[in-house]
Amino acid sequence: MLKLKNIEKAYNELWVLKDLSMEVKKEEIVCIIGPSGCGKSTLLNICSGIIKPTKGIIINNSSNISYVFQEDRLLPWKNVYDNIHIVNEQGSRDECMHLIKMVGLEGFEKHYPIQLSGGMRQRCSIARAFYYNADLLLMDEPLKSLDYSLRINMIKHIINLWENTKKNIMYVTHEIDEALLLGDRIFILSNRPSKILKEIKINIDKNKRSLTDSFLVDIRTQIIDLLD
Repeated sequence: MLKLKNIEKAYNELWVLKDLSMEVKKEEIVCIIGPSGCGKSTLLNICSGIIKPTKGIIINNSSNISYVFQEDRLLPWKNVYDNIHIVNEQGSRDECMHLIKMVGLEGFEKHYPIQLSGGMRQRCSIARAFYYNADLLLMDEPLKSLDYSLRINMIKHIINLWENTKKNIMYVTHEIDEALLLGDRIFILSNRPSKILKEIKINIDKNKRSLTDSFLVDIRTQIIDLLD
């Protein structure tokens, strides 16, 4: 679906990404994890076409892209239903209502962003991204502003949405647990200029993963050691 070959990015003399190659395969979630300031958001912006790499090749077979940012970016003058439906006005009401139910916002369709908690607004934002019906979904630390329990709950909603849509997702985070619960493959990035330290595959059903499983505990230890 998406392939990056030897991507490099520099701002003047500051190199952010260096010789980075990876791909997002069909119907998988790829998680990108690395230290703050290592260029994770820059990588997503390159994938989306917002910015161009200094060097390297991007092969993007998706016809359209959906982007979930760190903040919800809801329109304050529109309610939950309209904030979602506006990105795909040809979409059906039933589909929109189904997504609202899947992210736990049933009964809040007519509420405005100011009437919602931070977690509810972000759920609305994620439902909107799925409703856009893009081939590729880019997610830039979408749970960053939430506390731990809310993040774990939101991860369940994302898994539920993915199971029903099988979207191709590139998910950027600095939280190891998010990557362990969501990722089919995890790429660990180094400090700037970022390169790939390791690629880790997880072949466990997302709905059956537990952070106490010895396999995931071992992977967490590997990631911590690499980031240190």
